[in-house]
Amino acid sequence: MDLFDYQAQRSTAESRPLAERMRPGTLREFIGQGHLMGPSSLLRSAIENDRLFSMILWGPPGCGKTTLARIVSKETQSHFVHFSAVLAGVKQIREVIEEAREQLRLHRKRTVLFVDEIHRFNKAQQDAFLHQVESGLITLIGATTENPSFEVNAALMSRCRVFTLNRLTDKELEAIIQQALTDKERGLGRLQLEFEPAALSHIVRAADGDGRAALNNLEGVVSFLPAKQAGEAASGRLIPLSEVETALQKKALMYDKSGEEHYNLISALHKSLRGSDPDGAVYWLARMLMAGEDPLYIARRMVRFASEDVGNADPRALTVCMDAMEAFRFLGPPEGELALVQAAVYLATAPKSNSLYKAYGNVRAVIEKTGALPVPLHIRNAPTGLMKSLGYGKDYKYAHDFEAGIAAQTYLPGEIAGTTFYEPVDRGYEKTIKERLAWWEKMKSTEK
Repeated sequence: MDLFDYQAQRSTAESRPLAERMRPGTLREFIGQGHLMGPSSLLRSAIENDRLFSMILWGPPGCGKTTLARIVSKETQSHFVHFSAVLAGVKQIREVIEEAREQLRLHRKRTVLFVDEIHRFNKAQQDAFLHQVESGLITLIGATTENPSFEVNAALMSRCRVFTLNRLTDKELEAIIQQALTDKERGLGRLQLEFEPAALSHIVRAADGDGRAALNNLEGVVSFLPAKQAGEAASGRLIPLSEVETALQKKALMYDKSGEEHYNLISALHKSLRGSDPDGAVYWLARMLMAGEDPLYIARRMVRFASEDVGNADPRALTVCMDAMEAFRFLGPPEGELALVQAAVYLATAPKSNSLYKAYGNVRAVIEKTGALPVPLHIRNAPTGLMKSLGYGKDYKYAHDFEAGIAAQTYLPGEIAGTTFYEPVDRGYEKTIKERLAWWEKMKSTEK
């Protein structure tokens, strides 16, 4: 079989898309989601032992939600119904319920209802099969890319276990591609294609954690190659990065998520933020995203930056970063990337302070030096008579009983009383905090 034969077969009924042909049919073939599909995991055991329960599979596109549902249909004894929330209404739901009753009455079979994109169901549609899920007539498997706590009503959620599926790692995507390249029955094994490591990595990165996209990209590359390519590949010629780039119309950027360039780029982003350069921050952010970095990794680093380098100079920075991270989770790429850009620009243009970072470091150093110092008696809780007799809570000053809500008493162990850990700077909101602390000290000295 040469490439002409392969391309000709694309038009036949037998030639389904590569991603569909390579869809795993058994748990043994399934790649990824090790946290859910380990040998002794709840989900794997439920499938292998045919003891299913209602569940919602939540994860990004191409992570294996539909594949898992189809494996359930093959490896259990249940009657399986595939249902699209986009195309069906309440009438179709009622028909499925009636069919489930017939399957149970005539064949003693339970019905597993797989609802793809369950977040598209409105409340009326969800309520239509709520009672049947509750009674056990229907075992529901819902698949969604959206947070089910927002999109699925509480009554239905309470009757389902939620399993979170992750985007596939580069290693897992590479395994899926290699599986397709070597499978002679369903995949491209008869073409004997070989790729340069950089070319294969580019296909992986372009898929961005999506197994279906990885196989679609691979199929697109193969369809684009000259017809003589297969014979040359079989005789030792490797498909280069340049041909893959041309086929995918996407230039590969030099990047290794586990190598030096990964750390170089995140360092450049961090230092651009710290240096208050929004242009540099947006540039390095875009470089990382376009090279295939996990956007949530970048979001986590910006959340850290909000506390480490902005801190209380602008307390809202932390909220902006958390909101940006949640917005990306909600929207996904590419729409959600703009929320990360917004957070980066906010951090770059915010007043800076590392006072919290220094304060925490100072505290840890003192604790390591002095050990577990006892809590002063006057700020200990005294819920029993014995504790009171031992002096717990004695002479404690209730702050609200004093002017401005400030009581002149120490809250540190006696051995380190008077130590200052947090020293706010004269920038942003920390300038206000600094002035407030100075005024409080003055108030305390007046009380004494």
